[in-house]
Parts: sequence; C-alpha cells; structure tokens
Amino acid sequence: MTESQATPPAFRESRDWLEQIVFDQAGLVPAIAQDHATGRVLMFAWMNREAVERTVKLGEAVYFSRSRQQLWHKGEQSGHTQKVHEIRLDCDGDVLLLSIEQAGHIACHTGRESCFYRRLEDGAWRVVDEVKKSPGAIYGKQD
Repeated sequence: MTESQATPPAFRESRDWLEQIVFDQAGLVPAIAQDHATGRVLMFAWMNREAVERTVKLGEAVYFSRSRQQLWHKGEQSGHTQKVHEIRLDCDGDVLLLSIEQAGHIACHTGRESCFYRRLEDGAWRVVDEVKKSPGAIYGKQD
C-alpha cells in the first residue's frame, strides 16, 4: 500500500486544513513541542484556532495561556523562541505535534531545557535536568 492509499482522501488534498483540527469544548487543542534535532519532548501547551493560525503564519510557536486567557508567543519576553519546522496532527485530529528549534535551548520557565525534568524513581520524583539559566535571568528579574 502506498502512502497516498493509506491516507484518507479528506487529509490528502484538503485545503481546509484548519477545519480538520478537533478543538475541545473550550476551543483548545493540546500541542506538544518536540526538539527538531533530537526528538526530545520539551513542553506541552494549549493552542486555540488563532494560535495555530499565527504559528503557521509566523513560523514560530504561539500558544494560548489558559491562566492569562490570551495568546502567548513563546519566547516573546525571554528570547527563547521556538522556530517551527513541522506541524503534525494525530490520527484523531485532536493533538498537535510541533517539531521545533528551541532558541537558547531553554523551553521551560524554570530555566531548564525541558518542562519534563522530573522522573519517578523509587516512589519519588527526582530532578534529572539541570537549570541552564535562572527564571529571573530569563525574564530580566532579580532572583
């Protein structure tokens, strides 16, 4: 079976790509940011329709902050932007995977490369990634 035979026709030639994303009741879709070079998962965030559109237009990741109820251009304050190399949609159409190049190698607001810096070991969470830069230094604040 060729790739085109395995791909549903609606996904193969459709020009209404944005309509194929399944947003939840709040109008959001989960988005996973993965390092383009290493494949390491760096972070998870939410996107609304406008965030997806802006991400595609800018070529940099734009998310939706649920706590602030507004768009969040990743790295706008810190300089740790995410250049988007590829966007994938999962089989159910309800999760996005962004293959990104992380500026400064810091995706997490804690100053680490990845937000997934704790690993469960022997019934306790162990920090396994070092802080590359203090959060205060990232956002221009005193620690």
